[in-house]
Amino acid sequence: MQNIFAQIKGDRAIWAIATLLAIFSFLPVYSAASNLAVSSSNTFSFFVKHFMHLALGFAIMFGVHKVPYKYFRGLSMILIPVVLVLLVITMLQGTTIEGANASRWIQIPVVGVSFQTSTFAAVIIMVYVARYLSKIKDRAISFKETILPLWTPVFLILILILPANFSTTAIVFTMIMMLAFVGGYPVKYLGLIIVSGIIALAFFVMFAKMTTGPLNVKVTTWENRILNYSNNEDTEADYQIEKAKIAIASGGIKGVGPGKSRQKNFLPQSSSDFIFAIIIEEYGLLGGVFLLILYSWLLFRIVIVSQKSDTIFGKLLVLGVGLPIVFQALINMAVAVELFPVTGQTLPLISSGGTSIWMTCLAIGIILSVSAKREELKGQEESEENPLDILSETI
Repeated sequence: MQNIFAQIKGDRAIWAIATLLAIFSFLPVYSAASNLAVSSSNTFSFFVKHFMHLALGFAIMFGVHKVPYKYFRGLSMILIPVVLVLLVITMLQGTTIEGANASRWIQIPVVGVSFQTSTFAAVIIMVYVARYLSKIKDRAISFKETILPLWTPVFLILILILPANFSTTAIVFTMIMMLAFVGGYPVKYLGLIIVSGIIALAFFVMFAKMTTGPLNVKVTTWENRILNYSNNEDTEADYQIEKAKIAIASGGIKGVGPGKSRQKNFLPQSSSDFIFAIIIEEYGLLGGVFLLILYSWLLFRIVIVSQKSDTIFGKLLVLGVGLPIVFQALINMAVAVELFPVTGQTLPLISSGGTSIWMTCLAIGIILSVSAKREELKGQEESEENPLDILSETI
C-alpha cells in the first residue's frame, strides 16, 4: 500500500477531492439506478457498472499524471486530426431519437463500449488552445495569422459537435473564449470571434429550419427549451424540471435519507443529468452544500496549481482543462434548480456514464501532471539549497 501511495504525485488536495466525489457518487447512483432496473430487476448491476467506470477513470488519471505535461503540447497537435475524424464518423452514423439528431456516441467494436466523442474533443481542443496561446504569449500578433492555426481547428470541431449537442458546443466555446482572454489574446479579436460564432450559429439554425429532417427537430427542441424556460410555461417538455423541483422541495435541510427518494421513480435521467435533484432529496440541503464545497475547493486548487506552474503552457493548460469541470458542475446544479434551461450536462465524477467520468479523470490527470512537475522542481531546489548537502560535498 505504501508503494502505491509513493507512486501518487501531484496536488494531494485534488486527489482527495476526486476520491471524495467518486466515493460519494456510489450511494445516489445506486439509489437512482433502481429507476433503470425495472426490466432487469437488478439494481446492483448498475452499481457494478458505475464502479468499473470509476475504476477505469482513476486508472486513466493515474497513468496520465505520470506523463510529463510538456508532452501534451505535441500530443494535442497529433490528436486534433484524430478528433476531427472521430467526430465525422460519429455524425455520419445518423443516429436519431424521436426524429432528432442524436449522433453523439461511437461504438468501439472490440470491447463493445460506446464512447461520446464530443467530450473527448472538448479536452483535446482545450489543450491545443493552451499550447497555441502559450506560444504567442507576450508577442504582437495579427488576427490574420491566428485564423488558420488557432481558430480553424476550433470552429471545425465546434461545427461537428453542434448538430447533436448544442450545450457542449456552447460550453466549449465559452471556455475557449475565457482561456483566450486569460492567455492574453487581444480582446478586439475575441470580439470578432464571438460575433463570427453568433453569425455561424444563426446560419446553422436558418439552414436547419429549412430542412425537414433530424436537424430541424433538434433545433426546434432547442428553441422550445429556451422559450419554455424564459416564458415559465408548464408544458410536457418541462416534466423533468418539475419532477426535479419536487425532489428538491421534498429534501428539506436533512433529506429523506439514503435510498428513500420517491422522485427517482418518475424523473428521467435520475442517475445522470438530474442526479443533483436526487442527492438533495435524499441528503437535503446539507448534501447539496457539501457537493458545492467540494467543487469550489477543486476550483481553488486548480487556480493554485495554475499559479504555481513553472511555464505559461502549464498555467494555461491547467485552467483550460480544469475550469470546464467546475463550470459543467455548476450548470448541472443550475438546471436542477431551474436557474438554467435543460442542457443534458452530467455532474462530473458523480453522474453515471462512462465517457463523462473518463474524460473528467483525463482532465484531472493532466492537472496533476502539471502539479507533479512543480513538486519535482521544488524538491530539486530544496536539495540544492540544503546546507548539509553542500557541507558533505565540500568535505
